[in-house]
Amino acid sequence: MSFWEKLLNAVGGTAGNALSAVVEAIRTLFEGDPETRRKVAFSVAIIALSAKMAKADGVVTENEVNAFREIFEFPQDQAKNVARLYNLARQDVAGYEAYAEKLSSLCVTCAKNCPVLEDVLDGLFHIAKADGLIHEKEMAFLQHIAQIFHMSEQRFEQIMARHVSAGRDPYKVLGVSPQDDFTTIRRRYHGLVYENHPDRLVSRGVPEEFHLIANERMAALNAAYAEIEKERRAA
Repeated sequence: MSFWEKLLNAVGGTAGNALSAVVEAIRTLFEGDPETRRKVAFSVAIIALSAKMAKADGVVTENEVNAFREIFEFPQDQAKNVARLYNLARQDVAGYEAYAEKLSSLCVTCAKNCPVLEDVLDGLFHIAKADGLIHEKEMAFLQHIAQIFHMSEQRFEQIMARHVSAGRDPYKVLGVSPQDDFTTIRRRYHGLVYENHPDRLVSRGVPEEFHLIANERMAALNAAYAEIEKERRAA
């Protein structure tokens, strides 16, 4: 039996409190296997929260569906189970806030700016921007998710800056200030490169498919650093 089947059997067919039941199922079914629990929690988070984001926006475009499949690939024989979970998430009357709070509680070792939850938010940004822009309701949804995840405003702006290309501020992308000296900026850049190395993502339980997002993230970091370096040299 796949973990999808285990989850759905534990949740049952009722949409009324499906998301809360999913979190409890993740917590109990994989209690003795923290590595699998991290992977399952990440995968379910992308499914459930992208479903709720689609409901908030009111429209699911083909580009958004394709973006979802880019970062979350599952065995073909599990397609029905994934679709069932997605639909349960969309129909759940509890709303995304209750689920996001329960999901956040799984990251017991992180008080603030949890890397795994930041990875989830990055995936949601990737899906939201797939149709060419992030709509106002989508942005409000993402911002509220970040607050529930106990993410600082600076950290949220840093993630957002990587995905909003128009007028992108390289300093925000790196989470530094124009007043910082170049040594500080370079140290911050190297720290971000280390944090986002593929091996680090794997250790956080991020599926291999998410490396597409990691590559996008690295491209944004490299471009921001190169722009600041060029600016400082010219000065």
